[in-house]
Amino acid sequence: MDPQIIIARRVAQELRSGNLVNLGIGIPTLVANYVPSDLKVFFQSENGLIGTGPIPEQGMAHPLLTDAGGRPISALPGAATFDSAMSFGLIRGGHVDITVLGGLQVDAHGLLANWMIPGKMVPGMGGAMDLVSGAKRVIVAMQHAAKGKSKIVAKCSLPLTSARPVNLVVTDMAVIGFPDGKATLLETAPGVSVGEVLALTEAELTIPDHVPEMKL
Repeated sequence: MDPQIIIARRVAQELRSGNLVNLGIGIPTLVANYVPSDLKVFFQSENGLIGTGPIPEQGMAHPLLTDAGGRPISALPGAATFDSAMSFGLIRGGHVDITVLGGLQVDAHGLLANWMIPGKMVPGMGGAMDLVSGAKRVIVAMQHAAKGKSKIVAKCSLPLTSARPVNLVVTDMAVIGFPDGKATLLETAPGVSVGEVLALTEAELTIPDHVPEMKL
């Protein structure tokens, strides 16, 4: 199974009916594809839409309906549109139940770096700082390593997104939580052993007596 699909399918299991969910750019946008049809989740695009639907068919895109990355989306019946000030009021006011964000690094205590690499041109922080600080629950969806180098690190070397730790990290190899501020291995991906996760993880992980496999 494609690594990104593994991540998106597993993250989708964290959503509950009635949740207001913000999906960041990249892998997080795939999560909406794997939400069960009987689960009524409200997806928010931070540029001012609640009730985002699937990617529109070719020729049916509307220039004003886009996700946070500027890609076309559709609006479901009953969707609400509003300006950026209202959107960030919802985020900063603690009304977003779950945000799913990509990541460059997450450290052993759950601190996230996901918005810039020094020396490279970046468009800016965007909504990442507000989302990590304001959402009730923060889930990071990212690949476990990049070019063979762990993205779960002892300490972030890149600029932090927020001083608030995230709640959960879902990668193509593992699910990692942070009870008591310590990175803890909660699940492994199908066909991946605990030893393989440890071998490709820079941060020290707490390993429970039983680590189940993701059910996808």
